[in-house]
Amino acid sequence: MSATALSTVDRATQEEIKEFIAREALAVDERRFRDWLEFLAEDITYDVPLRVVREGLAEWELSPTGRIFQDNKQTLEVRVRRLETDFAWAEQPPSRTRHYVTNVLVEQGEKDDEYEVSSYCLIYRSRGDSIEPNFVSVFRKDLIRRVDASFEIARRYAAIDQAVINAHNLSIFI
Repeated sequence: MSATALSTVDRATQEEIKEFIAREALAVDERRFRDWLEFLAEDITYDVPLRVVREGLAEWELSPTGRIFQDNKQTLEVRVRRLETDFAWAEQPPSRTRHYVTNVLVEQGEKDDEYEVSSYCLIYRSRGDSIEPNFVSVFRKDLIRRVDASFEIARRYAAIDQAVINAHNLSIFI
């Protein structure tokens, strides 16, 4: 699709997908991680590549092999189970997050019931009584699949803009 062409996906579907993404972000921000898992397909790939600093004309800025996260539904469930225990020390005290999702563009996927959805996500994170919050800026490319009257995320590729993240850990969901 050219830069000036409009999406061929009807407005009603675009709005449904935007609301679905907003509700998914709300589940994470409210720490309803079990509910959040329901937004994810059984065959999801959740991929956050490592950004590297290279020379100006380098072929790539995102590592082709290095990953911050490379999860599937099973490993995401393990991460959620860990957060439900007293052993998730990286989240003691728990993070408070806000996911600001913008610039949502919806394109038809390869299959009739799938949509390629790109978005920007700014994540505000605060912890404990710290006066300095963390900000994480992300470009996301999701594959969203229609299932009955709703949707599910079949792939999340999230490229963090920072090469150095201003946080002691990154234990939140993107």
